[in-house]
Amino acid sequence: MTTVSNPGPRMADDPGVERALVRRIRAAVAAELAARTELAGPDRDALAAELVARALAEHAAQALRAGRAALGDAEEARVAQAVLDAFSGLGRLGPLLGEDSWTDLHAEGTEPVTVNLLDGTTARWEPVADSDEELVELIRALGRNEGISERRFDLAHPQLNVQLRDGSRLFAVGWVTARPHLFLRRHHHLVVSLDDLVGLGSLDADLARFLTAAVRARLSILVGGGTGAGKTTMLRALAAAAEPDERWVTVETDYELGLDRNRASHRSVIAMESREANVEGAGAVSCADLVRWAMRMTSPRLAVGEVLGAEVIPMLNAMHSGAAVLSTVHANSSADVLDKLSILALQAPERLEPAHTYALAARAVDLVVFMAQLDGGRRVVASVRELTGSDAGQVLTNELWAPGPDGAARRSGVSISERRRRALAAAGWSPR
Repeated sequence: MTTVSNPGPRMADDPGVERALVRRIRAAVAAELAARTELAGPDRDALAAELVARALAEHAAQALRAGRAALGDAEEARVAQAVLDAFSGLGRLGPLLGEDSWTDLHAEGTEPVTVNLLDGTTARWEPVADSDEELVELIRALGRNEGISERRFDLAHPQLNVQLRDGSRLFAVGWVTARPHLFLRRHHHLVVSLDDLVGLGSLDADLARFLTAAVRARLSILVGGGTGAGKTTMLRALAAAAEPDERWVTVETDYELGLDRNRASHRSVIAMESREANVEGAGAVSCADLVRWAMRMTSPRLAVGEVLGAEVIPMLNAMHSGAAVLSTVHANSSADVLDKLSILALQAPERLEPAHTYALAARAVDLVVFMAQLDGGRRVVASVRELTGSDAGQVLTNELWAPGPDGAARRSGVSISERRRRALAAAGWSPR
């Protein structure tokens, strides 16, 4: 990878000047806002913008009276945005979130931010904090202001995981490391279809037709793959293949899927997120709880963002009961997906034995779609397996699409079972 120095948002040649001005204006605006407790929401934001503009005008007037050069338009805009970002809780992350060129971002204390760019290169951008304490306060502000409930970040809660308003996922850790760390992952395909993925080279049109019919035939599909392989994007694309009026319930540890943001494809979505216990240790709601709640909502469609623990058993039971379920699971191959489910089920409170998990999965899961990231960063469907039953404690599968010479899935020549062939034909698919 190529390392590029500071290609993104930057402060002035002497960043200390702008930062000192930001701190001074922020303190003055905060004092005035504190006296206007009756204001909230858009009214408070409008007053903050007015106060910032007034403070910058006064700063320019003072500079002219003292014979100093005033800030240029670009510098004034940066200072104004930095102050307003501080009140929104974004702080100096605000300008970075306005950049569309990156996928992953890592901030460690006061070090320059490391960014993975869309073209596969890395970059070093300006720090987002002048001290470790400032980074901790930024993380705490994000925990307070983002998501549907406040997330704490302190010695008793040394990690924070939350979705920001733009759809980016934030993870932060502190007190178990020498310095606080903040990680951001940005999803560039919050609204995506299977046809879009064909255009991106993730799968061919034949496989897209097959998967579209599989969703419309209400088959339950697990999407497997490694970190960053495109599992969540594929789940969104699969969900978009369903009819827009079908009701969805989504279950996630932390909001990420965003089906409720895509009203064109999903007109009815109940999005649920697990919840940590409060300071008294009460009020926790797990993903396993949420999957069970979802089954009481009689929704025809259920999406579990990622199977990470005890929710695996209620999810398989939901599939077995006839719900059409989409989910993702971290795995190293399409064959490994079922082994990962058995490990999670063995660790769940029910401690389901592998043979029982395999028997349940063989009757509940219809297809496994495996995603892989090739050299150069291209994300592709590498394999599609149909689950056909179990024998001697093992799941039997047909690999309908297998990795081709370039690693992307190609038709294997293996026939699909007659039962699912009929269901797919009714949904408009026929092999070519």
